[in-house]
Amino acid sequence: MALRTPLLAGAAVLGIVATGWMYVDNRDLSAEVARLHAIEQARPDPWTDAGGDPRASRVGEARERGGFPLPLRALVGKGDGGPAPKLDDKPAESRLERRVRRQSELAALLGRDADESDDDYRARMLPFLQMALDRPRANVDEMRKQAELAANVTDVQRKELDGTFDEVYTELIDFTNAAVADGQLTPYDRNVKGMLQYAGGLGAVLESAEGRIGKILSPEQMRAMYDTGFEWGEYLGVRAPWERLRPPPPRPGS
Repeated sequence: MALRTPLLAGAAVLGIVATGWMYVDNRDLSAEVARLHAIEQARPDPWTDAGGDPRASRVGEARERGGFPLPLRALVGKGDGGPAPKLDDKPAESRLERRVRRQSELAALLGRDADESDDDYRARMLPFLQMALDRPRANVDEMRKQAELAANVTDVQRKELDGTFDEVYTELIDFTNAAVADGQLTPYDRNVKGMLQYAGGLGAVLESAEGRIGKILSPEQMRAMYDTGFEWGEYLGVRAPWERLRPPPPRPGS
């Protein structure tokens, strides 16, 4: 369990950090779906006579007679003499170009403007963060409830756990604020190495928290909760009060 805890903890928080990226990506996909839907709606139906096309009339008559006595190609015709379709002159966006564009959009979403105050940044980002966390928090709350029931955790133990978690959350927020301040976590660059270093340190903090939990629950209770599929690292990573994080500094040089 010691190894799984930092992995899950890192995954939980990196998932929250990556929510902004997915938001940008989903916005692009939604726009593309809307564009294709509009094209499809405007496309004439070749099986009706809506456009007054004599070929469509012949198709409709053939269908009313119960079949196609002639090959479909003969009914529809070989073409109306119009210009042949061609691909757009503009080349498709490459994978690397798309990565650069999305990084820029992510920086605009999660970054801080030079003239944006701490309060202004929080007012802009808190609704987005809370929306991203509401469902995961409800899920881990329910999982903890079921796991504690299976392990016969008492009310006294539950209160002791909550008191321990308050201390762990303070450590998590302080650790994350430091990572943001020194650039390990930044919305402005693709600092993969910094994110992995942060995840490793975060896992160490949460692994220490699991040791404290082990002083409140018996080994049998810990095992019973684990056997239900519950993970303390995942719970603490999602349940931490990330809303208390300090805003990132403005983009360097802005």
